[in-house]
Amino acid sequence: MTVMQANVGDSVRFSKTVGESDIYLFAGLTGDLSQNHVDDEFMSHSIYGKRIAHGALMVGFISTASTRMIEESVRKGIDTTPVSLGYDGVRFLKPVYINDTVTVTYTISEIDEERRRTLANVDVTNQRGELVAVGKHHLKWTPNVTKRPTS
Repeated sequence: MTVMQANVGDSVRFSKTVGESDIYLFAGLTGDLSQNHVDDEFMSHSIYGKRIAHGALMVGFISTASTRMIEESVRKGIDTTPVSLGYDGVRFLKPVYINDTVTVTYTISEIDEERRRTLANVDVTNQRGELVAVGKHHLKWTPNVTKRPTS
């Protein structure tokens, strides 16, 4: 077994068509009921012309992609527990609309074996290939502890 089973350049993808239910469920879960996301009439007067998805929903999709990377490492055999340390430089470059299909590409860009960390570049594109969001994700590969027998 090994700490990470990840190499610079390793990449995974996650795709999802954003439905109206995704936006309403996310709004209800987070309490973010901004008119940008739930009010057609309000947004009809904006430069977007219609409702847009939450940026934080895109971060959720990025998290899904990181989970897929972790699953690949687990499949290869690791003796660690990877946990997210957070995101840097997350930017929402274009709006994501209801019925857009977004694809997250998550690519390991740096490995710090001594600190047990990886850094990944993340790109989110829509069905037209337009970049709609970018960011960087930090993972820490924490050591597992051996289980002690119970009395």
